Amino acid sequence: MRTYTTVQGDMWDSIAYTQLGDEAYTDRLMNLNRQYRMFYTFPTGIVLALPEPEKNILNTLPPWKRNRK
Repeated sequence: MRTYTTVQGDMWDSIAYTQLGDEAYTDRLMNLNRQYRMFYTFPTGIVLALPEPEKNILNTLPPWKRNRK
């Protein structure tokens, strides 16, 4: 399993975008790392598990959460 170590100021959606390529992974990232859900903005040094990327992630989200690229 891939992991990511946070840096000061990271947020869930920015981690999803930079590490997984799309903000659509935010919910899955948060569900995989429930013990850190109290963080909105991360401190340095939290090791998060990253979900496996999926080809059709956007199809599972409601329209207002889909990234318009």
